[in-house]
Amino acid sequence: MHRLSKRSVKSLLRSSTASRYRDVAAPISSSHFFYQSADADSKGRWYSVLTSGRCDVIESTKPFKTRNEPFLGCRFESTAAASDASDSPSEKFEYQAEVSRLMDLIVNSLYSNKEVFLRELISNASDALDKLRFLGVTEPELLKDAVDLDIRIQTDKENGIITITDSGIGMTRQELVDCLGTIAQSGTAKFLKALKDSKDAGADSNLIGQFGVGFYSAFLVSERVEVSTKSPKSDKQYVWVGEANSSTYTIREETDPAKQLPRGTRLTLYLKRDDKGYAHPERVEKLVKNYSQFVSFPIYTWQEKGFTKEVEVDEDPAETNKEGQDETAEKKKKTKKVVEKYWDWELTNETQPIWLRSPKEVSKEEYNEFYKNTFNEYLEPLASSHFTTEGEVEFRSVLFVPSVSGMGKDDMINPKTKNIRLYVKRVFISDDFDGELFPRYLSFIKGVVDSNDLPLNVSREILQESRIVRIMRKRLVRKAFEMIQGIALSENRDDYEKFWENFGKHLKLGCIEDRENHKRIAPLLRFFSSQSENEMISLDEYVENMKPDQKDIYYIASDSVTSARNTPFLEKLLEKDLEVLFLVDPIDEVAVQNLKAFKEKNFIDISKEDLDLGDKNEDKEKEIKQEFGQTCDWIKKRLGDKVASVQISNRLSSSPCVLVSGKFGWSANMERLMKAQTVGDTSNLEFMRSRRVFEINPEHPIIRTLTEACRSTPDDEEALRAIDLLYDAALVSSGFTPENPAQLGGKIYEMMNFALAGKWGTVSEYQQQANQQPHIPETVEAEVVEPVEAGGQK
Repeated sequence: MHRLSKRSVKSLLRSSTASRYRDVAAPISSSHFFYQSADADSKGRWYSVLTSGRCDVIESTKPFKTRNEPFLGCRFESTAAASDASDSPSEKFEYQAEVSRLMDLIVNSLYSNKEVFLRELISNASDALDKLRFLGVTEPELLKDAVDLDIRIQTDKENGIITITDSGIGMTRQELVDCLGTIAQSGTAKFLKALKDSKDAGADSNLIGQFGVGFYSAFLVSERVEVSTKSPKSDKQYVWVGEANSSTYTIREETDPAKQLPRGTRLTLYLKRDDKGYAHPERVEKLVKNYSQFVSFPIYTWQEKGFTKEVEVDEDPAETNKEGQDETAEKKKKTKKVVEKYWDWELTNETQPIWLRSPKEVSKEEYNEFYKNTFNEYLEPLASSHFTTEGEVEFRSVLFVPSVSGMGKDDMINPKTKNIRLYVKRVFISDDFDGELFPRYLSFIKGVVDSNDLPLNVSREILQESRIVRIMRKRLVRKAFEMIQGIALSENRDDYEKFWENFGKHLKLGCIEDRENHKRIAPLLRFFSSQSENEMISLDEYVENMKPDQKDIYYIASDSVTSARNTPFLEKLLEKDLEVLFLVDPIDEVAVQNLKAFKEKNFIDISKEDLDLGDKNEDKEKEIKQEFGQTCDWIKKRLGDKVASVQISNRLSSSPCVLVSGKFGWSANMERLMKAQTVGDTSNLEFMRSRRVFEINPEHPIIRTLTEACRSTPDDEEALRAIDLLYDAALVSSGFTPENPAQLGGKIYEMMNFALAGKWGTVSEYQQQANQQPHIPETVEAEVVEPVEAGGQK
């Protein structure tokens, strides 16, 4: 409702005629306004302005004394019935399309790659052959002309012409109008619908077309297209002619006997000036092998061939005269080998789709040969898997595990690979995927996937996201893991070592990216350990070697096996004969942290605080803390904010101290890796760097000496400098990087000078003093001794 002021009401009342007012009020149909006059009662009145319909008078009011006396003196209400009665009948319209604009969209916007035109046209030819073969079962007269069911492609590279001929069902004049003259009407789709409606043996699943726009892809590269076709149901042959930038087409009857077809369709493409490169025979052969290699009908291309033969060579007249002088010499004809070229039809799609056969009928040699031909490999695959999935989603697939990594061991950033070739009814669709069928960490798997149920966009280039795709992805991933598990369990251990060397990092990446498949990935991981430094072991082998009372899986992250073996964190665990995994790959630590546990055994980093080795003795720990508590406080006071606390260590046996990381922060290895990142954010280093705990070994002589110093002379400068040096040494031995290496070197030199003073430098020091201040000996009297003979007497 709209509440109007008194001034607004008066302005309405000034209108000269009621009809004029109704014109003004028409747009505000069923609007209400409130008016209260000065001499009226305090309740006021509601008024309604109606444009049409019957109104019921609810209540009368005192009419306004105006010159024109409009009908605002009564209050009206409109009902829903009156409103419905006023609705005018609706009209139905059909969408209209500007043909030239629609063709422009199909040609220039639907397809992203021009070369797919040949795939679409070959698919149409294959559908025509399939229709003929299907209808020939019930109508044998359609096959009365003994013509082979095949597709032939001929090129004229000088004039830029491509001719595609099939011996399929062909089209009548009316079918030309219906199929080619009507955009987006699929003859194949109509054929399948007719089969379904008639329930005649079901639809032929080999038929490819479904959208009705594949034919117009010819205009991607052609400025003019001629379609000459003859149906076995008609005695006449018709020619359809269309141009790229025209909204009209022509149909005429073929009268030239030289161009008559026994049956089928011939497409002649007159290529655009910039696209005449597609008319090269080698280019056409390559496109056929890439997109239509596995079409069920033979595809022949017109290729230049040659054979070698010997021909006579014309002799030099000078040599002939020279030979003529010797009449007795025997004349020999000179020949040379030349290559004579000719043109002939060549079968292009020789490779058969082995995924359509039963796995029991395919030998290992056939799988290997198919793998090499399809993916241009020279080495045999490590494993293969041929399977068919039926039920909710139906597809066939053959997967392979390569012998070597084709993109390099360290290149896992780009998830887009050319390793999975997607086919729909044996027609190649795409090999450019961004994780739709396989996750990034399994991008090294190669294979083919053929399905009749995949949801594609109209250009048949992009795989649309759907529930079917997610189900396919899940099953393909499961089959891939079964293949890899088969390699790991094979008797030939070298096969899995080769696999791990090439693709181990991919599986570790899977620990980070694919939480759902942790149970499948974990048994495939391999690591060095403190008890197996030269040969990697699996997590299953580690669990089998665990001590009866061991509850966790211990690991240490480092940059090499050597540094991991010599780290002070290992000392007590080696004494107890506890095995520790060595994580020497940069991705190892992150992968294990995401894995968290294996067979209900948690992963424990031995370089972090609160390490539990299962040998706690609370009474002994309490006694040690009482004895060395003062020393810990003294060391903490000296180190200040460098450490969070100083504690008694339970992991050291021969080292005096160690610097451990906080439980939830970065380890020393991770801190080193993050600092080395090229695009790393240094502002986060201080935030993510964990608290450091300084642990001391109470059994070590250095700690006991410092404990005595703490009790006797806690302010002694030498003792305080020893604490600083002890911290710097622990920093380095624990894997951290000192902030001031030069200062650390100065402390080491100072301690060396203090330790070595007076041992080997005394003589040289006296000699140096002697050289600076020459020594003049005092004059003394010498006693003269007379010489005597040996054995004689004086």
